[in-house]
Amino acid sequence: MVSRYPLGRFCATAATVLWTVALASAQSAPTVDVGYARYQGFVDGATNITQFLGIRYAAPPIGDLRFSAPQHPANETGLQLATFQPNWCMQSGDGTSPTNPLRKREAALAPEDCLFLNVYYPSDGVGTPRRTLLPTVVWIHGGGYIAGAAIGASGEDVVLRANKGVVVVVIQYRLGVVGKSLALQHHIRTIELTIIGFLAVDQEFALRWVNQHVCGFGVGDPSKVTIWGESAGAGSVLQHVIANGGQTKPQLFRGAITSSTFLPSQYRYDDYFPEVLCCTSAKDSMACLRAVDPSVLATVNANINNAGFYGTFTTVPVVDGAFITQRPTLSLLEGKVNGEALLAVTNTFEGVDFVNQSVSTTATQYSYDLFPGFSDIQSRIVGALYGGLGTDSFQVNAIQGESIFICPTYYLLNAFRGRAFKGEFAVPPGLHSDDYAYYWPNGVAPPFNNTDFIDAFAQTFTSFIVNLDPNHKLAPTVLPKWNKYDVLNTEMLFNKTVNDQPVVRPTMTSNTLLERCLFWESVGSLTGQ
Repeated sequence: MVSRYPLGRFCATAATVLWTVALASAQSAPTVDVGYARYQGFVDGATNITQFLGIRYAAPPIGDLRFSAPQHPANETGLQLATFQPNWCMQSGDGTSPTNPLRKREAALAPEDCLFLNVYYPSDGVGTPRRTLLPTVVWIHGGGYIAGAAIGASGEDVVLRANKGVVVVVIQYRLGVVGKSLALQHHIRTIELTIIGFLAVDQEFALRWVNQHVCGFGVGDPSKVTIWGESAGAGSVLQHVIANGGQTKPQLFRGAITSSTFLPSQYRYDDYFPEVLCCTSAKDSMACLRAVDPSVLATVNANINNAGFYGTFTTVPVVDGAFITQRPTLSLLEGKVNGEALLAVTNTFEGVDFVNQSVSTTATQYSYDLFPGFSDIQSRIVGALYGGLGTDSFQVNAIQGESIFICPTYYLLNAFRGRAFKGEFAVPPGLHSDDYAYYWPNGVAPPFNNTDFIDAFAQTFTSFIVNLDPNHKLAPTVLPKWNKYDVLNTEMLFNKTVNDQPVVRPTMTSNTLLERCLFWESVGSLTGQ
């Protein structure tokens, strides 16, 4: 989809043509016209931050549009209220199986009409447009591509942390079986047979919406967009970085932030997949699939995902040959990337939550179970690489964390060499998602509630959003000078002492870790990365 508006012309007229201030009850309420609908938001009197919650950015993907690419919304008459959190997309759990079905169940029913986004920005209390447009960050939630929603990230947190100097857009996208690239018309033959995996068409549609409409709020700058996500949200950021061979037009973002980059096995759209949705005997299987009752679809969705190997996710990205042109590690190795700068943060022990801690296994066996493409040869090499790290359990946790989360982050850093910053969140226990509460507190104090630490860590992200550089602080913090990653593999460590004092200092990436990452990179064709 190509932007319908020349960027400069649209932004030049946005504040004067599309922005109005309407009266609601006895208070002033901001409204915005996005062409197909007029929305009314509200101003939070406690923070003076304007919120538009539940703006529809695509037509409801139901009926004939189930399994289809997102479509432009239909025109709506009257003023639409954007004052409540939107419907969640269909949810599911991850794999619970002791074996990996790719080598040879509770259903969470949620509305399929869920393609909405939230917009947050600083206000003067009555919604008057600003003279200067602000940098904009688009948050992509995590959840393994099967769970999560916009409600998990209050944009007010980031706006306040940035001294009211940014706009925040939080998007939702289809999950599980209904969101996994069934929309690719040029692969309709395969679509009619099976579930083939994720393509970020919803997310890109939302990014193009931001490109077209964020300045229509009189505050957001579409030329200064940063995309940011955690876990599968960070994996989504990776997908957009390599999308279209690194040649996405127009440029949809200038900055990319990954918090725990998630890169599971990402096979080709037509690779082997053991699960078939249903309707395979129907004369028109796609029509049959679109007619399946949502409750049945939710059950199938849960069954497919729960059947996966423990801690893994079944309905994940694929290489479709169009949006994602080749394996991600190849695109990164060749430097085929969108965006101007990268900030990447990992947690010390990313893998623990995704390993069955009650099952005893070895590094050799676990790698064989985790990656169906491995033979005994690759598994024995993994056993040798990880054999000296500690107990069997520690080795297995490290394999999961490094192969899926940590090493893909270094591949990203290398692709942005000279334009990237790397951080490590190590506050004990340093598990996956432990960092989330420090930049999205959602009104709850994080476990290490130390002001100096929180200011230094959280402002890392907002400073990057504004300046593409965490060194350009928006307020004084204890953060020291942060060199780019290519300067001696420099990282910034965020930790604490046993006496609960903040530790924020530069460090260097372990050479032995980088050696293990080189191995994982070398077997990308077997791991599907």
